[in-house]
Amino acid sequence: MTPALVSLSRRAAAALVLPVVLSLAAALPARAGSLDPVTDRAVVLPQEPAVPDVGRRQRLGIAFSMTNDFFGDRHDRWRTGSMMMSYVRGPAWDGTAPAGFGDLIEFRLMSQVIAPVDLITPNPTDRPYAGAISLGVHTHMERRGIEMALGADLVVIGPQTGISSLHDDLHELFGSTRPSSAMLAGQIADTIRPTLVAEVGRSFDLGPSARLRPFVEARAGDETLLRLGADLIFGPAGRGELLVRDPVTGQRSRVVANAEPGFSFLLGADIAYVADSVYLPSSRGYTLSDHRDRLRAGLYWQGRRTGLFFGMTYLGEEFTAQPESQVVGTLQLKVTF
Repeated sequence: MTPALVSLSRRAAAALVLPVVLSLAAALPARAGSLDPVTDRAVVLPQEPAVPDVGRRQRLGIAFSMTNDFFGDRHDRWRTGSMMMSYVRGPAWDGTAPAGFGDLIEFRLMSQVIAPVDLITPNPTDRPYAGAISLGVHTHMERRGIEMALGADLVVIGPQTGISSLHDDLHELFGSTRPSSAMLAGQIADTIRPTLVAEVGRSFDLGPSARLRPFVEARAGDETLLRLGADLIFGPAGRGELLVRDPVTGQRSRVVANAEPGFSFLLGADIAYVADSVYLPSSRGYTLSDHRDRLRAGLYWQGRRTGLFFGMTYLGEEFTAQPESQVVGTLQLKVTF
């Protein structure tokens, strides 16, 4: 095995395989406090209550999504790739999030790659390379029909994440253009940005099969922005479910699903004012676009035990020197264990 393949196997295990392993491990049935009396003697663990506690937190759902421009306009540039895993715990799900702050908790793990168009000799006006990994805790609530999500993420950026090295190994393995040392030397330096995120929305039924959900989102940390938008879903997806928004595309993952079979179609759009971005530092002369647009569409399919989603997202220009928009694709997999 070549040194490049050895290096790839080590880095890929942490950056790519780990979220999937965590998803599968967390999805395994929890160990019961007692054995089935039909097949064996009942054994009650001392720390378990004799009567089930209906308010006790339990695993409610897991979702894993991957976004890449290979699924979109097939250009390796700008918001070129990201992955996100969400693991949700809370009281027994009754179709809506609980009203209490912290009653329902989402643990979120995310990684992303941002790159200039030319990985060898980038245009000085193009955006710098950046790799980022974030770990966050979010809570979801619903009060009087108002849906709220509040959370905090620790965003780790720069060569310290190992993403640029993994990117290089993957491109070498598949025979693609490898990032040059000169390009990587200009990447966003090591930094850690605590980030706060808040979203408020409300769903409105537009007949028996359509639901509209306008929302407002605020973010402060790695990027500081205010966003307004809406999502429209035709079909059973989203009804009585918890959907979690991907920060890059705005596509929503079905973390807690009702498993009603069938197809659902999604349309969404939003616009944001961005005040600051660590990925486009003004100290390097970058000027942010006066607004940031996203348009998205997608198709959910739910079978008896498996759910799939594929969506496309238009991402508008993020800085004034960006010559055009881009299109990325998102793939989600949902398995009921």
